[in-house]
Amino acid sequence: MTAVSETVVLDEEPPHQSSSEEPPPSRGTRRAALWAGVSDAQWEDWRWQLSHRLNGLDELGKIINLTPEEVEGCRSHHFRVDITPYFASLIDPDDPYCPIRRQVIPTSKELVAFDGMYADSLNEDGHSPVPGLVHRYPDRVLMLVTTQCASYCRYCTRSRLVGDASAQFRRADYEAQIDYIARTPQIRDVLLSGGDPFVLPQRILEELLGRLRAIEHVEIIRIGTRVPVFLPQRITPDLVDMLRRFHPLWVNVHFNHAREITPEVSTALARLADAGIPLGSQTVLLAGINDSTEVIRELMHKLVRERVRPYYLYQCDLVEGAGHFRTTVSKGIEIIEGLRGHTSGYAIPTFVVDAPGGGGKIPVMPQYVISQAPGKVVLRNFEGFITTYEEPNDYSGHTVARPERASDRSVTGQEGVAGLLSGLADTIKPQGFDQVHQRLGAAVWEPLEQRAPVENEPSSSGN
Repeated sequence: MTAVSETVVLDEEPPHQSSSEEPPPSRGTRRAALWAGVSDAQWEDWRWQLSHRLNGLDELGKIINLTPEEVEGCRSHHFRVDITPYFASLIDPDDPYCPIRRQVIPTSKELVAFDGMYADSLNEDGHSPVPGLVHRYPDRVLMLVTTQCASYCRYCTRSRLVGDASAQFRRADYEAQIDYIARTPQIRDVLLSGGDPFVLPQRILEELLGRLRAIEHVEIIRIGTRVPVFLPQRITPDLVDMLRRFHPLWVNVHFNHAREITPEVSTALARLADAGIPLGSQTVLLAGINDSTEVIRELMHKLVRERVRPYYLYQCDLVEGAGHFRTTVSKGIEIIEGLRGHTSGYAIPTFVVDAPGGGGKIPVMPQYVISQAPGKVVLRNFEGFITTYEEPNDYSGHTVARPERASDRSVTGQEGVAGLLSGLADTIKPQGFDQVHQRLGAAVWEPLEQRAPVENEPSSSGN
């Protein structure tokens, strides 16, 4: 197998194109006047798109009537700016509230601090056993393989490192990541992210997928990407043919607004879906961009038509520079309330807060359970219809069902609340709980059956 190169770069030699490769489809998206003279062959070449990205005031000013706030944001150099010509052509040049524009054009609001702001809001570095690998959940890991993207979202969770060419991952990092995965048998699911894995040279992505697929306990490989949105030209038949060799392989794309779904994007998604790659979508709830039920519903319906399953709706992270994008959590709950029952269940994402400090994704939803009593649960539906579900009174609560594999009932130390329900533990205590409550020499509480007998303690028999 070809070794991973020492330094990962975006540009690479064109892969061999088979004579049977389909011709580029006709394009329906408008092209900004700046690129009117560019040939179709160049415009549809993803390498041309990458090498002609916009990143400076002069370039941006040629296609957008920048506001003073945007000019100040561009001059601040808070976070890298790069916009593909394709995606830039979707921007309304005269509307500062254009939902495409606000996602990629910086403003001075990025410089405003806010309460609860973090550089690493999810404490990924604190859950990283080796550089670039995040092991937060028991059975899966996040594998960061690049710090580069086709374009840069202004609310990026990893803006502390994404876009920094000097912070690239190297061969030694990949080796350490793969070694950790190989010697940690509880890992069954690996998510490749970054940056964006689809901007890696194809030969490097292929090798990484091959090495992960060779690890027996890795069941699922996932790729998180925004390339189909920013650079749909990159989803070539050659790339898709390579990806389909590593099934089961899943791809999660990232859409925030229905305007992002263009004819080019539809072609890219169809190629992935036709290759048998399940597609999911993650959306970030962003103030002024998609913070309404109607906008989210339109996006979810378009995704489903493209064979993309809505997966998560994220509350915006507490990351530096993203304060002006944040909504209240209640806004997300309101949106889910407006979706549940009003559209198909498979068109409804799970609304989550990715817990600050590294607690992982916490689902948040409207309350549909009104009350409970022995034998009854009182529920309400999306219309406010209230009903009673009669529970069985002969259910013992002890299942006889068992998984086929021992690994599916392994104990990892991260059982949490499920561990209390299954009897693995009786309590979950905050850090330092026992020490805090040892006032004046008080004994540490423990369940009665675990306590050592106390000499001369009166007998409970009554004798």
